[in-house]
Amino acid sequence: MLVAWKYRPRNSLIESLDPRARWITSFLILASVTQFWDIRFLLFFLAIPVAQFFLSRLTWKETRRAWLFVFLFVVVITGVNALIIGRGGASAIKDLEPHVLWEKTWRVPLVGWPITIDITVEKISFGLSQIVRMFSLASLFFVIPWTMDPRKYGVTFRGMGIPYRIAFSMDLAFRLVPTLARDFRVTVDSQQARGYELDRLEGGIITQIRRLAPILVPVVMNAIIGGEDIANAMDLRSFGITERTWIHKLHYRRRDYTLMAFGLILLIASTVITKVYGLGDLWIPQWFIALAP
Repeated sequence: MLVAWKYRPRNSLIESLDPRARWITSFLILASVTQFWDIRFLLFFLAIPVAQFFLSRLTWKETRRAWLFVFLFVVVITGVNALIIGRGGASAIKDLEPHVLWEKTWRVPLVGWPITIDITVEKISFGLSQIVRMFSLASLFFVIPWTMDPRKYGVTFRGMGIPYRIAFSMDLAFRLVPTLARDFRVTVDSQQARGYELDRLEGGIITQIRRLAPILVPVVMNAIIGGEDIANAMDLRSFGITERTWIHKLHYRRRDYTLMAFGLILLIASTVITKVYGLGDLWIPQWFIALAP
């Protein structure tokens, strides 16, 4: 049986909004954020998901793992990658004169190929902007599973104009991850009850993967069997013959139109700022440039 994310009613302002309005506004904000590299503008956009988090009445305890994952992905992977090699920022820093803060060259043994790693003012500025940018986008969407009734996923996507078959598929996809997490936890508990010591895996990577077979194989098999059961249940109900209806009905209210209007105004303002006035490019303060030797 499919399960859902750890949603529970909190009677918050965010939950009182129509889910369609939340999704539409989030995509409008997404389109706005992607137009900027200036960290000053990006900090403003970061304040929006932060305010959303507090208005959702979520706590650090229940969202800690998600925050840690976002932090790991954004800071360690995205930030360090941009800081060291500047990858992803070629268009943002290619026309800027580099101000080197630190530089080191190594040579590959045997072949003698030089490998130079330099940290410049431009790379640091781009890395910080990239971190704030990605953090804004990630935190904008990741609160949705905790604050949206899983019974409304399908009708929400259908109400946004998505074909009902795709809407139903997206509903199932949102339930897949927590279902796999539940099956994995149940399988681990079952194997540990039989004396399997998951915390004492030794050997190389191949050996450790082989020893994880008692965990991975049951989870994968349960996922395949569960998918077949869902497909059979849908076939028995003639899914796909005619368009299905939904139990829950959604209705826009004044607050929903206000929220979508805010997202639209933000997108228009962002487009005017970047396209008409030419602002929003990578910003490097003069005092930071002065630090370079």
